[in-house]
Amino acid sequence: MKISKMWKAVVAGIVAGGGSVSTALADDTITAAEGWAAGLAVLAALGFTWAVPNRQASTAQRDL
Repeated sequence: MKISKMWKAVVAGIVAGGGSVSTALADDTITAAEGWAAGLAVLAALGFTWAVPNRQASTAQRDL
């Protein structure tokens, strides 16, 4: 399956942001610090995931 680098990073950002926000909502409110932490989690996930290249498929996988 071929997934572009962009969509891999978008999914990672959504998951990181969602996890951070769901943890912040444990007390039914999001403080400014929790909002900043969620934003930084999204940016970090986008950046790190974008920087890591996709693994190239081996010849055995390409023949399938």
